Amino acid sequence: MNIRHFCAWFFTSILGLSTGCTALPNVSAIIDDASTAQSARQLVSVKGVLSPKESRAIMERLKKTVAPTDILARHTVVVESVTDSPLTKGNHVTLLADGQATYAAMFKAIENGRDHINLESYIIEDDETGQAFADLLLQKQAEGVQVNLIYDSFGSMNTPASFFQRLREGGVEIVEFNPINPMKAMPGWGLTHRNHRKILIVDGQIAIIGGINISKVYSSNPLQQRKNQRAPIHWRDTDVEIKGQAVAELQKLFLDTWHTQQGSSLSEGNNYYPDLKGNGHALVRVVGSTPGQTNRVPFVMYVSAITFAEHSIHLTHAYFIPDKQIVKALAKAAERGVDVKIILPGISDSRLPLYSQRHHYAPLLRKGVKIYEHKTSLLHAKTAVIDGVWSTIGSTNMDSLSMLHNNEVNAVILDKKFAQEMERMFSGDIADSEEIHWDQWKKRPLLPSARDWFVNLFARWL
Repeated sequence: MNIRHFCAWFFTSILGLSTGCTALPNVSAIIDDASTAQSARQLVSVKGVLSPKESRAIMERLKKTVAPTDILARHTVVVESVTDSPLTKGNHVTLLADGQATYAAMFKAIENGRDHINLESYIIEDDETGQAFADLLLQKQAEGVQVNLIYDSFGSMNTPASFFQRLREGGVEIVEFNPINPMKAMPGWGLTHRNHRKILIVDGQIAIIGGINISKVYSSNPLQQRKNQRAPIHWRDTDVEIKGQAVAELQKLFLDTWHTQQGSSLSEGNNYYPDLKGNGHALVRVVGSTPGQTNRVPFVMYVSAITFAEHSIHLTHAYFIPDKQIVKALAKAAERGVDVKIILPGISDSRLPLYSQRHHYAPLLRKGVKIYEHKTSLLHAKTAVIDGVWSTIGSTNMDSLSMLHNNEVNAVILDKKFAQEMERMFSGDIADSEEIHWDQWKKRPLLPSARDWFVNLFARWL
């Protein structure tokens, strides 16, 4: 366990005892209430809110492209019962697999920035990757492009103050999210409340989100490690680039965090909500969350999507310490004949979450869920593709820290073509993974099973 994960475990354990247990919502009750209380809201395009007739027509066209599934109707109503974030039309989405592709897209977007650059990241490290970003951000600031940066105080605790001071001196506006130093804390301060989001927004026109932080660990090539065992371990992660109306929803999240954390007043001369082009074909909903039972939108999103799946559920998750509701939903999906496959880490930057993860294998394998452990890379992605049309990419892990304590963000993408790209990526990850078979797993020695059970007792703080 590295120092950051040890500190996370220690502080959340101590503070969790003093603050009590926050409960996740009962999603079954939310589903029952939503099914009788409302119909799906209208879609939103770059021209505004579409009429109910137009919205229904778009959803009907999408339904005709795939096999029948409740993921497009009933699930949509459930999610809309817990969030005001609209389903937006006309987005262009690009899948970004791994750090090299993501950083290339981020650098291109930043280089083309003309008005503002808003960057939000849990971890920003003072290494060659962090320095490359810093140099480019300072260059753009010197060109007159306003750069605004949010970093998490805990996630970036190993980054020296001089790194951020250099940016400030160059004119970059910076917010340190929930400083771990109590002397710098604001009212309502809580160490367990972390900002785990990773968002880049340029000129209000283009956004990139996912699981990738600013660190050299994401810059390695998987082929290097295969050819040379001494090469740095490859981190396998996923982001998505979005152009269209959904960018405005991500901008709202960024600016809300900026103001909540008492960032400096932003210049009125910058256009944070420009007119957008709706040239794409994907429907996108931005799913953001902040701590509190009523704000656990990603949790509701996942349980509901799994519940309404009819054909396939393909999950890839870096930290899989699921709530009982998620385990139950996955098991029931497999029992009703849904193809449920989950790719999880076989290599981890922290052993304790890996042990806790394995504690959940038995009840899932027993019901027919197929589980794979990724063996060639350190898996850090948080993605899902369901029924060949519903996809999500974001920062949300399947664990208590993400579901209860952190600021998180995911993009939900309804588009058959994009889902097909996600499936191809999933198949590639399956090829680099080893399947866990129930007939072998149930014969595991007592000691590792007992170890996994014991570690899982502390799952809330892993």
